[in-house]
Amino acid sequence: MISTFRSLRSYNYRVWAGGALVSNIGTWMQRIAQDWLVLTQLTHNNAAAVGVVTALQFGPQLLLLPLTGFTADHVDRRKLLFVTQAALGTLALGLGILTITGLVQLWQVYVFALLLGCVTAFDAPARQTFVSDLVGETDLSNAVALNSTSFNAARMIGPTIAGLLIAAVGCGWVFVINAASFAAVLCSLTFLRIGELHPRHRAQRTRAGFVDGFRYVWKRPDLKAILVMLFLIGTFGLNFPIFISTMAVTVFHAGAGRYGFLTSTMAIGSVTGALLAAHRAKPHIMLLLGAAALFGLGLAVAAVLPNYWLFGIVLIAIGVSAQTFTTSTNSLMQLTTEPAMRGRIVAIFLAIAMGGTPIGAPIVGWVADTYGPRWALGVGATAGFAAAIVGLRYLWKYHHLRLHVDAGRLHVSIDQGDLINPSERRAA
Repeated sequence: MISTFRSLRSYNYRVWAGGALVSNIGTWMQRIAQDWLVLTQLTHNNAAAVGVVTALQFGPQLLLLPLTGFTADHVDRRKLLFVTQAALGTLALGLGILTITGLVQLWQVYVFALLLGCVTAFDAPARQTFVSDLVGETDLSNAVALNSTSFNAARMIGPTIAGLLIAAVGCGWVFVINAASFAAVLCSLTFLRIGELHPRHRAQRTRAGFVDGFRYVWKRPDLKAILVMLFLIGTFGLNFPIFISTMAVTVFHAGAGRYGFLTSTMAIGSVTGALLAAHRAKPHIMLLLGAAALFGLGLAVAAVLPNYWLFGIVLIAIGVSAQTFTTSTNSLMQLTTEPAMRGRIVAIFLAIAMGGTPIGAPIVGWVADTYGPRWALGVGATAGFAAAIVGLRYLWKYHHLRLHVDAGRLHVSIDQGDLINPSERRAA
């Protein structure tokens, strides 16, 4: 258990983690309130509108990719985070004021979602790679996993609080509370011991700096396979605002409180998955393959469940598999990437994980509106199984994956040794 939380031995990481937890709770409160505002107040249970908001909020991750990764590799990440976190708090406050005063309209939510997405596009790569400045290489995988634990613990707490507050005082005050929560991160950045930050290799400023990131990925079959798997799951599978909100409202006829509870239930699984990732010394692609397959299976089962409570239980398993996949992907890419390239590679990772949403969210929302939420879950399940097939192909081609039956039992064998090796990286 001590090894699971070993990064907390660092003063800087403890301070950062405390501020991030408070802010993450506020962020999840806003996400729930924003989806509920669009779904039940600004439209008549229109899942496509929720999909558009999601697309606008995550689309800039892809569109601004040439700038975001380059910025994370070349500027002081701590100073950059001061700017982005303050901007995110200001935007939350603005949307809160509009909502409280009764002036908010759907197009305004679209605009705020787009602006939030633009700021987050710069914030996320800097925040993800700032972890290596706090703890160094030795505890990097553990710190990444604990960050995910914090984020998903907030997902467990925030939606429940948001559901209660929406019913009591309305969505606007939830946005205002989120704005105030950013003060915790700004304070943590202020209180860091600058002299104890771990130095990093600065990338050279070249015009081809952005292109170099893609060239680096193109020479790494392991990274290409991981990113394709991430694209499939991130684009069509990680649309939980649509899955959960439409199932809660149109299938189970639940109110705001029970909707928030479902999101918190899945977060129990997400926290579990993140803690399991923190306990592992190093992830590998076999883990990603298994997590993708379980993710697809979980969504397939959820799509046919007739009961609200059974649906909530299966969300726990989905949360474990989804978080195991995303956290292990993040850790694996950072650990096997040169420090000078890390910002650009993480930006590509985030652009695919979140930038695929503008493609998938409207499609999944349309499926939910046209054929029903259960079919939308089926789309996500298909994405999980397809990602597992990509992982199988990679292992078959580069690690001689073989399946054979011995004494009536199925056995899997692969070329042991380092699953991410230098010779593989040089292969085209």
